[in-house]
Amino acid sequence: MTVVVVESPAKAKTINKYLGPGYTVLASFGHVRDLPAKDGSVRPDEDFEMSWEVDSASAKRMKDIADAVKASDGLILATDPDREGEAISWHVLDVLKKKKVLGDKPVKRVVFNAITKAAVLDAMRNPRDIDTPLVDAYLARRALDYLVGFNLSPVLWRKLPGARSAGRVQSVALRLVCDRESEIERFVSEEYWNLSALLKTPRGDEFEARLVSAEGKRLQARSIGNGEEANTLKALLDGAAYRVESVEAKPTRRNPGPPFTTSTLQQAASSKLGFSASRTMQVAQKLYEGIDIGGETVGLITYMRTDGVQMAPEAIDAARRAVASQFGERYVPEKARFYSTKAKNAQEAHEAIRPTSFDRTPDQVKRFLDPDQLRLYDLIWKRGIASQMASAEIERTTVEIEADNGGRKAGLRATGSVIRFDGFIAAYTDQKEDGEQSDDGDEDGRLPEINAQETVAKQKVNATQHFTEPPPRYSEATLIKKMEELGIGRPSTYAATLATLRDREYILIDKRKLIPETKGRLVTAFLESFFTRYVEYDFTADLEEKLDKISAGELDWKQVLRDFWKDFFAQIEDTKELRVTNVLDALNEELAPLVFPKREDGSDPRICQVCGTGKLSLKLGKFGAFVGCSNYPDCNFTRQLSADNGSDAEASASNEPQSLGKDPHTGEEITLRSGRFGPYVQRGDGKEAKRSSLPKGWTPASIDHEKALALLSLPRDIGQHPESGKMISAGLGRYGPFLLHDGGYANLETVEDVFSIGLNRAVTVIADKASKGPGGRSRGTPAALKTLGDHPDGGPITVRDGKYGPYVNWGKVNATLPKGKAADSVTMEEALVLIADKAGKTPAKGKAKAAKTTKAKSDGAKAAKPKAKAAAKPKTASKAKKA
Repeated sequence: MTVVVVESPAKAKTINKYLGPGYTVLASFGHVRDLPAKDGSVRPDEDFEMSWEVDSASAKRMKDIADAVKASDGLILATDPDREGEAISWHVLDVLKKKKVLGDKPVKRVVFNAITKAAVLDAMRNPRDIDTPLVDAYLARRALDYLVGFNLSPVLWRKLPGARSAGRVQSVALRLVCDRESEIERFVSEEYWNLSALLKTPRGDEFEARLVSAEGKRLQARSIGNGEEANTLKALLDGAAYRVESVEAKPTRRNPGPPFTTSTLQQAASSKLGFSASRTMQVAQKLYEGIDIGGETVGLITYMRTDGVQMAPEAIDAARRAVASQFGERYVPEKARFYSTKAKNAQEAHEAIRPTSFDRTPDQVKRFLDPDQLRLYDLIWKRGIASQMASAEIERTTVEIEADNGGRKAGLRATGSVIRFDGFIAAYTDQKEDGEQSDDGDEDGRLPEINAQETVAKQKVNATQHFTEPPPRYSEATLIKKMEELGIGRPSTYAATLATLRDREYILIDKRKLIPETKGRLVTAFLESFFTRYVEYDFTADLEEKLDKISAGELDWKQVLRDFWKDFFAQIEDTKELRVTNVLDALNEELAPLVFPKREDGSDPRICQVCGTGKLSLKLGKFGAFVGCSNYPDCNFTRQLSADNGSDAEASASNEPQSLGKDPHTGEEITLRSGRFGPYVQRGDGKEAKRSSLPKGWTPASIDHEKALALLSLPRDIGQHPESGKMISAGLGRYGPFLLHDGGYANLETVEDVFSIGLNRAVTVIADKASKGPGGRSRGTPAALKTLGDHPDGGPITVRDGKYGPYVNWGKVNATLPKGKAADSVTMEEALVLIADKAGKTPAKGKAKAAKTTKAKSDGAKAAKPKAKAAAKPKTASKAKKA
């Protein structure tokens, strides 16, 4: 018997069927070891020795693997075909060697790009040894991420309170988002005009032509800059006679794009399906690991973490056959198409993402897939097959027209396109994302019959005013595209990097746009001011190139670390003399549009409007940054630092209370104010005045008299509990909306519940919290969103939504759902694996069928809150507190 180790139980189950009774396939559940989240895990003073730790759940799995290996004839490591997969195999082998269970048993490494019977059996016939350079590249990456995170983050904590962490790739991705926001803030809109004429042919057909020249001068885009100039040209066109000078029809060909890579799949899934990067990877993982299709479990797509754009020769042949059968022989190009990547630092060790069988069409498998799986598979299948289809044949017609007004002449142009043969467009067309021009499709419509030298009649002249717009904010898709262009990060890191920025509250995603939070702007400005080199795009890309050279065996990984650490440590040491005033001066300058928004009256935005003499500046407090007056304590003006530079920021800068009306019972004035910790409402004046902060999600613009009264009336008595006879009240606290009864608290789901919840529901919420029993958290157990069924060992499994997101619950076991996993999409099989993982025990045989849970970590940003003694400046990595 031979033991085969893979990452996930779903993959193990599928491969076990392919290999038969002579093999035992076990899952490692991803990485089995990691660097401990404490100082000294990477030790530069010992030539970058690294300490690894096996957590309790992984220790149980490794014991099962070790026991199986001890009784086996050999070991096959069959983890994913990339750097992370190679590292997992290396970790498993190293742990087994330390357990001394291998003896002289043969150990082989196999890789396959698709989980199909043919691919797996072929891999088994062609084993190899572990790729040492690939493991070295993994070790170098992990050490770099650790050294940056565990040394740079404590500097942030000391010099920039409220900052969470910094990371090697994370901070550069954040800089891209913040730099774009700065571009938008600095953008000055310019006026321009476009002129066009609606013309009619002698046959009565209308078409539109745009002005391209006037009186011998070529007009460039936005060259007509004001209404006066536009009206002069409009008058010329209004009085002109029009003659067609030339009609030219040119045939053109449009070629298909390559099959998907990780980044292009994430971009297309975002623009076409509305998927986030993490959601795309979760769905793709399931399609790769295997779907039960009519009693057979088979992987539907090839490995989905790749920057390769080429398909295997046999896949190209299969695609061409499928094109002939699905679309016809005319759609098959004379020669197969071959692609090369344009991405910087791309590694093309793997195939592009493609269907494992082009004969398996989306229509054939749709009954076996959930809606998201079907939509993504459909996208991959169509893009893959389109990549081997004939070019689209398009005829583009250009019509040049002369306008003559008493000798004053102007030139107009009309263009149109006609698809003569759709080619690959019959299978797949690209879609525009965030205003970018698509590779497919054409904005020009079809023109009517127009002949050279004939006259055409003017119907109407249009002069339209426009204003230039700032560059759009990044979406997840366009940020990934930019990172790939710059060579920052790798396919496996994009989704995790974006998730980290969101979790750290450095960015927020609104209508698919990435908006930097104030905290993120501050961190980026700090790093750009004092650690410029380490957030430079070229530096990060060059480091990625060195990691690739390590993978290829061209560079020594420890020498790369030595070179990096020497300069990085010196930069860390230089911050010892950095004073908070230096930091504030730099941030005031770097973030001036954010900190000091322009005022409508044109006055100096840095002069305090309360005292009239003090100078406003950023201040750093326990809870982060705010704006305050230099005349403190004589002038106590403060306001929250806000990313909103509009009217709200201007109103808050005045620090003038906004009257909302009077309290009908006390007659006191109710005002909306802005303080150091944000906006709040207040009734009356003086120290005894009643105040209430605005709850999360409520903006100052939305507060009226009614809402202010409701906030100031809290806590609200709901009624007496029918059993205890004690009052139940609702209120807002530090951890959100709550119910209070007999000294105990229970959480409410929304702020609105505080004002609307009735006695019956309040009693139910309290009873649900009490059912947790002694030792339960005082915040209570949220109500079940969904019941999945009973656990094999008894007891219901439910899905609930807690403070830190949705989770599955079985008895006393709570297992958090993976990032991006929707609560309503969890299956019983997935829940069993999550619960088993949390409890450290293997799920009952035949019950677990779930996708691999990735353990991706971003850029060493596993930051926990710093301890009090983190203020000590690190002299080596081992003396730096955890980032």
